[in-house]
Amino acid sequence: MVKWYHGHLSGPNAEKLLTVRDEPGTFLVRESLSKPGDFVLSVLTDEISKSGSKRVSHIKIMCQNDRYTVGGSDLFDTLTELVEFYKRKGIEEISGNWVYLRQPYFSTRVNAADIDSRVKQLDLTLNKPSEGEGEKTKAGFWEEFDALQKLEAKVKKSREEGQRPENKSKNRYKNILPFNDTRVILQNADPEVVGSDYINANYVKDKLWESGGQKVYIATQGCLATTVNDFWQMVWQEKTHVIVMTTREVEKGRNKCVPYWPEQKTSKEFGKYVVSCESELEATDYKVRLLKIAPVNQAKLSHPIWHYQYLSWPDHGVPQEPGGVLSFLTQVNTKQAEYPDAGPMIIHCSAGIGRTGTILVIDMIIETIDTLGLDCDIDISKYIQMVREQRSGMVQTEAQYKFIYLAVSEYIQTTKAKENASKETNTEYGNLQLKHQPASRKVSKNKEDVYENLSKGKKDMKKSKFEKKTGSVKKK
Repeated sequence: MVKWYHGHLSGPNAEKLLTVRDEPGTFLVRESLSKPGDFVLSVLTDEISKSGSKRVSHIKIMCQNDRYTVGGSDLFDTLTELVEFYKRKGIEEISGNWVYLRQPYFSTRVNAADIDSRVKQLDLTLNKPSEGEGEKTKAGFWEEFDALQKLEAKVKKSREEGQRPENKSKNRYKNILPFNDTRVILQNADPEVVGSDYINANYVKDKLWESGGQKVYIATQGCLATTVNDFWQMVWQEKTHVIVMTTREVEKGRNKCVPYWPEQKTSKEFGKYVVSCESELEATDYKVRLLKIAPVNQAKLSHPIWHYQYLSWPDHGVPQEPGGVLSFLTQVNTKQAEYPDAGPMIIHCSAGIGRTGTILVIDMIIETIDTLGLDCDIDISKYIQMVREQRSGMVQTEAQYKFIYLAVSEYIQTTKAKENASKETNTEYGNLQLKHQPASRKVSKNKEDVYENLSKGKKDMKKSKFEKKTGSVKKK
C-alpha cells in the first residue's frame, strides 16, 4: 500500500489538496480520470499561477513495454522506483522549469476491511531510517497527525461569544472556545443579561454523509461550579437522554469536572430544574447512573437521563486497549436507541476536545461501517478534519489519533468474527465469546446513501500495480 497513491482523484481535487497544504514540492500520484490506465504525478511548485496561488504541475507517466517512464529516457519497473528516482533528481518540464518532489501528500483513505494492514504500515514507518541518513524519520501516525495540525491552524472561524468579558469565566480553559456557527444557544435566557445564552458547547454531526437524518452529538467541556445550571438547561432543551462523561471528577490532583449530579437517592435543584439520582451501578470500566430531570414544581414532566461515566481513560493518554471503549459505546448506543425521539447525546471530558473528540469520531466511523458494510472506504484523517470544523481541537494528541485506528481495526475484526460465526450452522460455534458485541444501530432507510469519500469498486491501489504494470500510459 503506497500512501502517496490517491487512486481516482480528479485534477482539480488534486490541486485543491496540494494548494491547501501550501508546501512547494508536495506531490501525489493518481489515476487519470479522462484516460483510464494512465497515471499522473501532481506536484505543487514554487511558481505563482494567474489565480495568485502556487501552480500545480501535472506530469503524465507513460508505460512502455511494461516499464514506467516520464518522457521516455529513464525506465523503471515500478511506480515506486520512478518516484524515488525523481525525488533525488527532480523533473525538467518542457518550459525549462524544474519540479522537485520533496514530500508526499499521503492518502489517508483506506478500505475498512484493510485497516489492520494500514495500522501495521503506519507503525513500521515510524522507525524506518530516511534515505541516505542514519537518523530516524518521523512518519506513520505522526506524519498524518502533523498534517492535521497544520490544517487546523488555518481554520479561521469566529469564537466571539466565548471571548466576551461576560462569558470568559464560563470557559474552563481560556484557549478552548466554541465556534459561533455551531455553538449551542441556551433558550429562555434573560435578554437583559449579556451572554446568558452562552455555554461552551457545540453541535457536531457527520457531514461526510450526503443524506439527512444522521446522528447529532453535543461536545462540551466539563462543568464548572458556575455553569452547572446552564448544563442542565441544555440537557432539558435538547431533549437529551444519554450523557457520556469520559473523565473522572479529579485526576492527578486537578479538578477536571465538578459533580453536576446529586448523590444517590437524593434530589437537587439546578436553576429552573430538579435533578434526582435514582440509582448508580458500577461496571468494569465505567459507572452508569439513572438520573431524572423535571422543571421545578412540575414533577409530572420528569424524564430519565442515563449518565455513563467512563473511568479508565487517562487524561491526554489513551486506554491500554480499545475493547473496553468499544463495549462502553455498545452500551451507550443501545440505551440511546431505546429513546427514538431523544435529542443529541452529550459527550464531555474536561476541555471537551481530546477524549470527547476521540470517542465521538470512533462512534461516527463505526456508524458508517454498520451502515455501508465492511467493504466501504473510510478516511480517519478526513473525519477529524470534519469534526474540527465544528469544534476546534477535537482529538488532541497523536496517541489519541492512533487509538482511533486501533479501535476501528478491532471493531472490524470482531464484526468479521461475528459474521463468520453466524454463518456456521454447527452448534459448536453457538457459545463463541467475542471481546465486545458490535452496537446495534439503525441502518439508513435510504439505501442510496453515499459516503463522500467512497470509491465503489476501486480500493486503494493493489500491490500488483506497483510490482507489475498493466495498461498503457501516454505522454501528456
